[in-house]
Amino acid sequence: MHPGANKSHILYAVYMPNRRQRRRSAKAQRHAQPPVTVAARLAVREASSVERLAYTRTQAAETLGVSRTTFDRRVLPLLETVVMPWGTRLIPADELHRLLAQQRRAAHESSRAPTLGMAPVLPAQLVTRIRADRAAGRRASRESHGSSTRTRYRRRAAAHGGGRRPWPRCFAETQPE
Repeated sequence: MHPGANKSHILYAVYMPNRRQRRRSAKAQRHAQPPVTVAARLAVREASSVERLAYTRTQAAETLGVSRTTFDRRVLPLLETVVMPWGTRLIPADELHRLLAQQRRAAHESSRAPTLGMAPVLPAQLVTRIRADRAAGRRASRESHGSSTRTRYRRRAAAHGGGRRPWPRCFAETQPE
């Protein structure tokens, strides 16, 4: 059509059955966003923190730092649980706190960890007796100071290839200076 031609406007309506129209409008209402009122906006607040009421078994195991299997075998029998209607077993948070408080042990008086092996020093009384014996020219023996550790050490050294072996730390104080 050229620009100067008369355009006829045709209006037409789309025919839709009533049942289909009702279903379409009902669906639109179902999926429409509910109108937000001013009162509803004020009632919603963001929580700064949420207190956990219960843990699943996996979460409780992670919280205690053990595997799920260990938790099921060793810890779960000591706890009261909540079984939900759909079968999930939950562990109340206060039940975990109770178990931890019950198993808690007091700290040791000494901050140092105990050393393993032979004591690094002999009793002061024994050191004094050994030094007195040496000063008097007597040889240290089992009868004189009641210790057979030195003799056993020498025998062991001889059995394992002989030769001179360094003395254990506990005899360092008894060596002549």
